[in-house]
Amino acid sequence: MNYKDKYNLWLGFDNDTKTELLSIADDEKEIEDRFYKDLAFGTGGLRGIMGAGSNRMNKYTVGKASLGIANYLNSKSSGEVKVAIAYDSRNNSKLFSETAAAVFSSKGIKVYLYETLVPVPVLSFTTAHLGCDAGIMVTASHNPKEYNGYKVYDSKGCQLCTEDAKTALDFINQINDYQSIDFSPVTENITYIGQDVLNDYYSAVSEQSVYTEKSDLKIVYTPLHGTGNIPVRRMLEGMNVTVVKEQEMPDGNFSTVRSPNPEEKDALTIAIEKAKESNADLVLGTDPDCDRVGIAVRNGDDFVLFTGNQTGALLVKFILTMKKDTLNEKSTLVKTIVTSDLGANIGRKFGLRIEETLTGFKYIGDKINKYEETGKQEFVIGYEESYGYLVGTHARDKDAVVSSMLICQMAAWYKNQGKTLLDGLNDIYAEYGYYLDYLDSFVLKGKDGAEKIQDLMVLFRAEGRRLFDGIKEIIDYQKGISDLPKENVLKFIFNDGSWMAVRPSGTEPKIKVYYSIVDSDRENAKVRLDKIREKINSIINN
Repeated sequence: MNYKDKYNLWLGFDNDTKTELLSIADDEKEIEDRFYKDLAFGTGGLRGIMGAGSNRMNKYTVGKASLGIANYLNSKSSGEVKVAIAYDSRNNSKLFSETAAAVFSSKGIKVYLYETLVPVPVLSFTTAHLGCDAGIMVTASHNPKEYNGYKVYDSKGCQLCTEDAKTALDFINQINDYQSIDFSPVTENITYIGQDVLNDYYSAVSEQSVYTEKSDLKIVYTPLHGTGNIPVRRMLEGMNVTVVKEQEMPDGNFSTVRSPNPEEKDALTIAIEKAKESNADLVLGTDPDCDRVGIAVRNGDDFVLFTGNQTGALLVKFILTMKKDTLNEKSTLVKTIVTSDLGANIGRKFGLRIEETLTGFKYIGDKINKYEETGKQEFVIGYEESYGYLVGTHARDKDAVVSSMLICQMAAWYKNQGKTLLDGLNDIYAEYGYYLDYLDSFVLKGKDGAEKIQDLMVLFRAEGRRLFDGIKEIIDYQKGISDLPKENVLKFIFNDGSWMAVRPSGTEPKIKVYYSIVDSDRENAKVRLDKIREKINSIINN
């Protein structure tokens, strides 16, 4: 069935879907983009722009995914199957969570459903805490307001990894008739989750606290219209915290920011202005589903935005310093292949074992699962350059609630020494060398964009050594490296230890280029970065 056949089929669905699709009847490109493929699982599960169509997030694609997952879970068990479901602050998130609950309940599955929005790590915790077979989180993380998504978790609260995701997707793909999906909830199979589970989560996060000395640290926090407001403030009780009122309440339109992504500079603009007015030391911002956190640190009269790699390296040093007496030969730090080596080098100096995973925090969560099964290693900290960190094993996904608590404790620890986090970072550079990390994301939308991304990966594989000077090694993760699953990622290692990695995004129509430049001189590092970025831009934009 081609995209036009699918379009005509969907015109026979409900009236709202028909009306929306008729409004684009004269836009062939839009029709093609909505129907040329079905949404597929990437590094962050199912994710896409909301609207009518097989390549969009809507009642039917959520229903299809839920029915497929339900059949997958029922095929694995002869007894009662249980699923936990939660949602974030995005438009339609509550609707999609209730849609999922209805479909699961119609298949005889016991559903535990949150009545109010909660962060991703809470769903991860809840899934294991309630002894569920799976968890569903309706969220599109830090994506723009047009997006929503659907993450699937295993019984330990870890997102489905390669083989399980493939099997689940096979079950989803077996469903060809959207109109056969039963959207009628079986109410006796649905139980709403109460405050007691949230309190258990807060207790688990509190157990990761490492520094409680009083300080005069002043913090400005923004939840960026998301789920972090109550949980983060709960974990920062006793500290001097001011919340950005304009961004305090949930808002699926994210009306005060261009994008609710703390990785992007302008997301923290309002918070930084508040911090300047109140003479605060630290700005903290969490994304809508509160699994990522970004910070800005006072530097004189201005504020410096930290990268995920910089915050990660600081957290590694702080956590390991605080826990040095409990570390042993099993203690392990886990990072992704596109995360800077700085934090890993700090870990090595403390005697930690270092492991790398593919991009996506689910792979870090899967490492925790394996450590618990074998007992051969102990998870201490895991993080990725995209502002995601986890300390503790209460969750199997990145957790901006525990990270926010620890970042603020870290800032208080430094302030009690008469230092800022910027001073702490410079101390690290003085000891380990200077690391300049950067990310370029190139948006290439639609079918044409997807084809161009694949063509670019072919080009980089074939011509990489010719395109860039000083390459020592090219690692092609599509061939399978060590025990890692195969993935469409290339990493170029330069002679001096610097590197560059190229990968298509698993959740957005983007190709991403990661840079990590190592140099004793900051200006030299910047010149080198600019030169490589200029080359990359000329290749991709031409």
